Amino acid sequence: MFISFEGIEGSGKTTHAKHTVRFLQDKGHDCVITREPGGTRIGEKIRAILLDPLSKDMDPLTELLLYTADRAQHIKEYILPLLSDGKMVLCDRYYDATMAYQGFARGLDIGLIEKMHKLLFENLKPDITLLLDLPPEIGLERAWKQINNGNRISEETRFEEERLSFHKRVRAGYLELSRLEPERFRIIDASKDEHGVREEIIKILAAEIIP
Repeated sequence: MFISFEGIEGSGKTTHAKHTVRFLQDKGHDCVITREPGGTRIGEKIRAILLDPLSKDMDPLTELLLYTADRAQHIKEYILPLLSDGKMVLCDRYYDATMAYQGFARGLDIGLIEKMHKLLFENLKPDITLLLDLPPEIGLERAWKQINNGNRISEETRFEEERLSFHKRVRAGYLELSRLEPERFRIIDASKDEHGVREEIIKILAAEIIP
């Protein structure tokens, strides 16, 4: 099974992906956690370029192609082999992030992004996508608090430095994607505290995949 975690900055994706992999392992599931961008040695180098605030003048098409290159390496080297071995893969961001950020927020052609994913990756999508949804104002406040107290890397703040209007478009994009594929998406109220969000995720997983 392939599960992705999506959401705007500060929504808690990384934290809850880690909670979830521990929960599933405790239940006897053979699962691993990964992330995009990154997840492979080459992907981590691409990540450094994409998230560096000094890359603020990057053209949206360049951004899309770098994310696509990262995903190509990630799928071939990591995701597909693990799924083929019967492991459960949990991914912190995946294809829907590209649709939300480069499509809905940057304004690149949604149809082009969809065609690229179908052509290059045989339309590989998660079985379940957990969308941690909350207002951008709350998410950004949380994200900058973590950055300023040293709990997040200050060299990876290019998206946190975007205007609030950008993050509102990202959120709207995610919600539209969830409307189009309700069978895959599970929307979680990420404005709750960490414990409340974790309990909601566990409830969803217990109902759908835990024997």
